Amino acid sequence: MARPPSEHDPFDLGFEATDEFTSAGSDPWRSSAPALTPAMGGLDDPFADFPPARPRDERPSPALDPFAAPAAARQAQAQAAAPARAAAPQPVPPPALRPEVERAPAAEPAPAPTPDPSVHTSHDGLIGSDAALGEMAVPRITIHAFCVRPETSALIELAAADRRMARASTLVRVGGLDAAVELYQNQSTPSLVLVESHDGAQRLLHLLDALAQVCDPGTKVVVIGQTNDIALYRELMRRGVSEYLTQPLGPLQVIRAVSGLYADPSAPFVGRQVAFVGAKGGVGASTLAHNFAWSMAERMQTATVIVDLDLPFGTAGLDFNQDPLQGVIDALTQPERLDPVLMDRMMVRCGDRLSLFAAPASLDQDYDISADAYEEVTQKIRGAAPFVVLDLPHSWAAWTRKVLIGSDDLVVVATPDLASLRNAKNIVDMVRQARPNDAPPRLVLNQVGVPGRPEIPVKDFGEALGVTPSLVLPFDPKSFGLAANNGQMVGEVAPKSKAAEGIDHLAQLISRREPPQVQKASMLSGLFRKK
Repeated sequence: MARPPSEHDPFDLGFEATDEFTSAGSDPWRSSAPALTPAMGGLDDPFADFPPARPRDERPSPALDPFAAPAAARQAQAQAAAPARAAAPQPVPPPALRPEVERAPAAEPAPAPTPDPSVHTSHDGLIGSDAALGEMAVPRITIHAFCVRPETSALIELAAADRRMARASTLVRVGGLDAAVELYQNQSTPSLVLVESHDGAQRLLHLLDALAQVCDPGTKVVVIGQTNDIALYRELMRRGVSEYLTQPLGPLQVIRAVSGLYADPSAPFVGRQVAFVGAKGGVGASTLAHNFAWSMAERMQTATVIVDLDLPFGTAGLDFNQDPLQGVIDALTQPERLDPVLMDRMMVRCGDRLSLFAAPASLDQDYDISADAYEEVTQKIRGAAPFVVLDLPHSWAAWTRKVLIGSDDLVVVATPDLASLRNAKNIVDMVRQARPNDAPPRLVLNQVGVPGRPEIPVKDFGEALGVTPSLVLPFDPKSFGLAANNGQMVGEVAPKSKAAEGIDHLAQLISRREPPQVQKASMLSGLFRKK
């Protein structure tokens, strides 16, 4: 029988381990219960960021965690903390993000200007600016998963192989809560215990109490259950469970839940990393990366950093008409000393919102830099701006592969010829294999329609790669040549050109935001201001 709720604790619902929960037909909470976790469903929203699975304020306080304190001390701690918990404001759930999907042109609202038929763009949906942040990686922790079904074991193993979980050590075992309780009788618990349970509420709570007696302080517990019941959810949270997930699950949902548990609100934000790579030399990947970064800063009006990683032959300094004394090579040779102050000194300002990490573009030395240095430097630069654009050289090394796989968005630039098709397919296949839970790279076909040159049709090119081109730019040597010779961007020398419009559209797709509306002053307002 359930005991009467405590008069002092508003979160005490009066449940005991032996209580029976209501059935689906008689539960008054079930009809209005919100989803406990966001439904991901695999790659339904491939470009979404990874915010915490639940606001941090909603997690139990460490002082009330039954997995970190003896059962006798928990009741006194809960009563002492009850007034503070009652006065705490309820967390406001984040707004649901609209998934980015391919939409038919007929279903889209007609834009004000008439689109140019020679500039082909994909019609990815746009979501709010809160999706601009980069994805959080799981820290170096140990995870033990106790699964009942083989399908859940395979799911956890798939999530453990994801790039965001690369630093975590995950061990998957057969058995649910019973196996976890038995194992930890004689050994210490890891950082995170993930248990699957098909038991009813009564036995589930009983086994969780047994698990709490053998868990070390600081261990977090995530339960995967079958019942989407708000009363059970609240009771699990009250008993100190860190997260409760229900089937069906996807690997991204598991990763989101784990990363959310270790999110540090005091840590600096992580910007979104966008890498541009050419399928072969001369396809214009660097030029498009520089123009894309400029469009992000000027059109989308968001702080952006462009990093030129082509150390011997980089052209970012020329394209932005800059000749800095320091650049990315200084950061790569001393990554351990790179901090926000030194980073600001090494970067050169190319506008109010655009900063440049230029390459030395010199052959005076050999650039023998480890892949770990590239990874450390790029990770630190991600804290400098909401968007970081990497201009990768057309070369292959261990650091190139690492940067490609670790980027949030990857743009492959190609021309419609056979060599580009072969190389682009190799890149796309490699990235797909290394990032099975991410969306495929974006494909940009550049220099389409060169007079007298036989070309592979755009449709056939995309079908061979299994990727729909996000952008197809026509051959426009006049606009790009004028911009390069003047040290400017295409959007500056030819803002109404097809190339400028296409690059702005690509910036809109990747940033997932609409460009800010420019307030136009009324003609009459100027007349009234005149004396």
